[in-house]
Amino acid sequence: MMMKVSVFRKEHFNAAHRLNNPTLSAEENESIFGKCNNANYHGHNYDLIVQLRGEIDPVTGYVYDMKKLSDLIKEHVLNKFDHKNLNLDTDEFKELNPSAENIAVVIWNILREKIDRKFELIIRLYETERNYVEYDGN
Repeated sequence: MMMKVSVFRKEHFNAAHRLNNPTLSAEENESIFGKCNNANYHGHNYDLIVQLRGEIDPVTGYVYDMKKLSDLIKEHVLNKFDHKNLNLDTDEFKELNPSAENIAVVIWNILREKIDRKFELIIRLYETERNYVEYDGN
C-alpha cells in the first residue's frame, strides 16, 4: 500500500477589492460588510497555500514537482490577481463578490484544471494573519 504525502507551496499576492452585493441596499451592504464595503475599495496582502496530496513517485521521490507547481501558480493565479482590483480588473469577480471564500474557490477551480486529478488539491487563503479560508473542492 502506497502512503499519501502532502506537499505545500506558499505564495503571496496583493489585491484590492470591495465586498458589495448589488441586490442589497447601501444600508444592508454597510451592515453586512462594514469597512469592506468601502466604495473606494481596500486591499489585502494575501498568503496563498496550495496543498497537493498524493503518492510519492518511486522514480523521482516527489509527490509533485514543486518548481512545476510554483510555475502553475505564478502563471495562472499570481499573474491574474497580484496588484489588481479584483472587482474591476478580473473577469472572475465581475459578477462574483470577491470574499476570501470566493477567491479560494476560484483559485481551486483554476488550478484543478491544470493539475492531474490523482492529486487532492486544497487551497488555503489568508486574508489577514488571523483570518483564513480553506477549500478542497467539496
